[in-house]
Amino acid sequence: MAASAIAAPAPVTGRWLTEGRKAIVEVSTCGDSICGRVVKVLDPRAPKNATDIHNPDESLRKRPIEGLRILSSFEAGKSHWNGRIYDPESGRTYRSELKREGNVLKVKGCWGPFCKTQRWTPAS
Repeated sequence: MAASAIAAPAPVTGRWLTEGRKAIVEVSTCGDSICGRVVKVLDPRAPKNATDIHNPDESLRKRPIEGLRILSSFEAGKSHWNGRIYDPESGRTYRSELKREGNVLKVKGCWGPFCKTQRWTPAS
């Protein structure tokens, strides 16, 4: 039991300010996995009551960005959490990794072999 606790990644739950201060995302447990929702859009360029207009599923384009689940199905690996991230700016879902390093949450999204990492900071 103690060996598995040592091998588990650092907790990632909490409220996080996305890179570029575009939104606050609340990361929490969802059943047996970790998920995250946009709780507040901060981007001054975003329209008031912004919706998921870039979603490839036309029937989902009217759902509000605030409250939208963008992180889903994250499971603990040895050093990070593995799951999926949805980008409402592109309408794409990517393979993702979450890794906490001190006071920073590294959020990596990958499309095939290409990956990009953002650094999210705690939201106050």
